[in-house]
This record gives sequence, C-alpha cells and structure tokens, in this order.
Amino acid sequence: MKKVAIIGSGVAGLASAIRLKVNGYDVEIFEKNSIVGGRMSVIKKNGFSFDVGPTIVMMPEIYKEVFTYASKNPDDYISMQELDPMYSLNYPNGEQVDASNHLTKMMKHLESVSEKDALGYLEYIADVYKRFLIAKKDFIEKAYRKPSDFYNFKSLVAAYKLKTLNSAYTSIAKFVKDENLRKALAFQTLYIGISPYTGPSIYTIIPMIELLYGVWYIKGGMYAYAKAMEKLFLELGGKIHFNTKVEEIVIDKKKVQGLLIDREIKKFDIVLSNADFPYAMKYLVKDEKDKGKYKTKKIEKMEYSSSSFMLYLGLDKKYPNLPVHNIRFAKDFDKNINDIFEDRIPDDPSFYLYSPSQIDESVAPSGKELLYVLVPVPNLHNSDNKWNKDLVTSYSEKILDMIEKVKGFEDIRKHIEVQIPFSPEDFKEKFMLFKGATFGLKPTLLQSNYFRPQNRSRVVKNLYFAGSSNHPGAGVPIVLTSAKLAVSEIIKDNK
Repeated sequence: MKKVAIIGSGVAGLASAIRLKVNGYDVEIFEKNSIVGGRMSVIKKNGFSFDVGPTIVMMPEIYKEVFTYASKNPDDYISMQELDPMYSLNYPNGEQVDASNHLTKMMKHLESVSEKDALGYLEYIADVYKRFLIAKKDFIEKAYRKPSDFYNFKSLVAAYKLKTLNSAYTSIAKFVKDENLRKALAFQTLYIGISPYTGPSIYTIIPMIELLYGVWYIKGGMYAYAKAMEKLFLELGGKIHFNTKVEEIVIDKKKVQGLLIDREIKKFDIVLSNADFPYAMKYLVKDEKDKGKYKTKKIEKMEYSSSSFMLYLGLDKKYPNLPVHNIRFAKDFDKNINDIFEDRIPDDPSFYLYSPSQIDESVAPSGKELLYVLVPVPNLHNSDNKWNKDLVTSYSEKILDMIEKVKGFEDIRKHIEVQIPFSPEDFKEKFMLFKGATFGLKPTLLQSNYFRPQNRSRVVKNLYFAGSSNHPGAGVPIVLTSAKLAVSEIIKDNK
C-alpha cells in the first residue's frame, strides 16, 4: 500500500484524501492550523459560528459526488436547501432586485426592464450554456500531461469556440443594454478574484450556473461541508495531523522522498500539496531545479487575484426579512472595480452581506443575528497597502458607516456583540496565500487551462497539486474538480 502525504486540509486536500482512501492508498494529512477546511474554516465566538471564506453553494451535485464516490449517501453527511431568492441586488438608485432561478419570477423582472433586454438575457443564457458544455468537456475536466494535450486541432477549435478573447463585461453587453442588468450578470467574476472588464468572457458562466442549477445552503454553514469530509475521511481510516507545519517537500534526484516536519524527514511515496501553489513552489520546493518553469522569479511575476476585507459581526438582536445573500453596489461601479485591480483600496466599495442565521438557528444564539461582510480589495502586490491596526480599524468604521445606510440597519452599531475583522494580511498569514490573494492566481487567459499550474509536476516524480491556484481554477466546485484530476493523475502514474 503506497503512502501519500497531503499538505493542507482545504477543500481539495480533503476531497483528494477521500478519493485516495477509496482507491486503497494509505493517506495522512498535515494541517498547519488546529481545524480542517483551509479557507473553508470557521471562527467561533460567543455562540456565533462565522464561515471564514466561501459561502455560496452552486452545482450541489459536485459537492455530493465526493460522498457518492465513497459509496456513501450524501444526505447522511450534509443537509442542503435551495435558496429563493438566490440573493438580493441593491443598487445606488434605490432599486432592489431579488434574483431567482425560477424563470417565471425572473421574467417578470426582466420584462419590467424591457422586452428587448428579456430576450437578450435568454439569448445570453443559451450562448453561455453552449460554451459551458465545451469548457466542461474539453478543458475543465481534462488534465494536461504534455503539450500535445492542448496543442492539437480539436483543443484549438474548442478554444476558438469559447470566444475567450472578449472580456466578461463586453460579452454581456452584447446581449443586454440595461446597466443594472449588466452589473447583475458581471459582478460574479469577483467570486474568483478577477475584474469583469478584463477577465475572459468564459467566466460569464457563473450567473448562468446560478440560474440553471440554483444557489444552495448547507445547514451549519460552509464549514459543515469541510467537517463532513473530515468525518468521512476518518471513517475510511485516514489520519490528520493538526498544528503541524510542513517545512519542505523533500526531493532527491527528481523524486519525492517525503516531508520535512520539525527538522525530521517523514518518508512518503507520494506527496499531494493542497497548499497554495505559489507558496508551495516558493517555500516548500527548495531547489530551483526542482521547480520546473515555476522558479522563484516567475512566481513573483505571475498575476494574482484580488483579496478581501472581512467583518464578522455577531448582533444581539434579529434583523428579519434579509435574504441569506445580499450584494450592495457602489455608486460608481466602474471606479470601484478599477480601484481593486489598480492597487487602490476602494473609498466607496461594493460589498456582500451574508446572514445564514436568517434560516439556520445553529450558527447564532437564539434571538441573535450573524452578519458576514465581504469587501473586495486589492491584494498585497502594492506595498503601500499596509493593513496595519490603524487601517483595519478605520476601514472597519467605513464599512459600518455604509451598513448603517442600509434600510433596517440604521442601529447596527448599538447591537454589535462580536466584531472580528479579517484583512488581506490575515489571509496571507493564516492560509499562506501569496500576496494575500484570496482566490490564488488570477485566471487570466495565460494563467488558465493548459497555462495554469497543472495537477502533476512535470519535473519531480510523485509530486502533485490541487487547489484554487492549480488547474482548473478557483471556486469550490472547480477546486473539487482539481482534486478529482490530481487523484486521477496519481492513479495513472501508480498502476
């Protein structure tokens, strides 16, 4: 039985571990923190349970597939419910739109905008679904072991059909003319840390996926999903070592030997890194010759996603009638996006409010409310953006000022029982995210598919990678696919 070490217990690490156990491998996970989940972890205080990172569940069948792969019933591990509305969109002109994936409800809103835009919206859905099928078959679920896997007639024709040279916003603008409707279809690129004005048009698939497959909620919050995977992995006989920081991936003569932990080499046949790929390459693979093309200088020069400023608020009263997911658009959306991706901390940001306690009593004490606030901000590429104590405090106050202007939240400051900020520096330090980039490498054209770091090292034997900075990219369903691809590569190489 071959021994596998997995670095990190994030989504891809746990999913990979389960798949490997099902296939008969002896698997151990090494986690630097005290709990599983990576960015899908939790902060608990005074009876409140705050999801740290991802909160929106799309494509639920991909979440469930981890359990069915192990011949388990997903319902025995997680409880899901579909959300309607999926989220509430709030515009600076006072317009509020509750987005639904029930077409009859959406058509009522779309036709109130204009019949021309309603038709354009439907044409957009059909166009993007067509491209989604191509992407899924020819790119997302495909591993690239050698150049000819990409540079062949079939792949190049498929790439052309994806129309990736247009930006997401340009692609959307061809179908709908109403500015608020365009924003409603464009903002989701921020889910993966890229601008709708420069990100490849394929990322317009996100609102299409929401409409066709719904937005869901996992009882207990997203951390419940990480805990469910941990439970299954342990039931299968796996081992997890907490508070254990890996110092080095030990390599000799282009072959993995194991891990260096507490200055001691622990021997393994195979290593799968779920650490953020840029961090792993820069700090865990020590010899430049073992890094392949991802040498330290290249890692520094690669493009990174945006980061996030978070406020986790525990409130001592209920704020009823708030959807679970809420988006508040800045007065000047264009300037807001430009600020994020031109290294300026937004003065008037768009922000996202998540309140799972609206439907789930388990995440907050009785009679109290949990509010999670996410503000997209630049990563730490620009050294002028120093998230020291003063900036964290002043930006927290700015965001609270903005929340107070939201109808129903005028008194929020009087009812804050728990207030925990989380800055790009925290993402960098707690989760080893290079430049504090919340979503890892930016999914530009030259950092996607074949051009993204792959799941199998081409230089070092028995070294593999899974996570948001690896192929196929960021977002929980895609990261779960990354785990699937990495395990498939391991099985191919170790028959």
